Amino acid sequence: MQEVSVDELKDKIDNKEDFVLVDVREQNEFDICSLGGLEIPMSQIMTRYQEIPKDKPVIIHCKSGKRSANVISALEQNFGYDNLSNLEGGILAWADEIDPEMDRY
Repeated sequence: MQEVSVDELKDKIDNKEDFVLVDVREQNEFDICSLGGLEIPMSQIMTRYQEIPKDKPVIIHCKSGKRSANVISALEQNFGYDNLSNLEGGILAWADEIDPEMDRY
C-alpha cells in the first residue's frame, strides 16, 4: 500500500497539486478537527465510493491510519482503484508534526 507522510501532504497542499483528500472518520470526528477535502465516513464508503475519482491521486486518511488502510484495501479489491495512498499516522500525525494548535481527541 502506498503511503504519504504528513510532510509530503503539506508539500502537495502548499504546491497546489491536483489530488483529492478523503477523510473516512465519522461526523463527530470531523466536527472536532479537519484537514478539508471529501468527508466520507468509513461506514458509508461502500455506498459512496463513486465520489472518489480514479483519474487523479487520492490520499485517504483517518485518525491514525488504520481505518484508512482498511478502506484502501476494500476500494482496491472491490472497485479496482489503483490511485490511492494512505496518510501515514493520520490526522494525529498532522497535529503532532504540522499543526500543533489542532484540536485532538
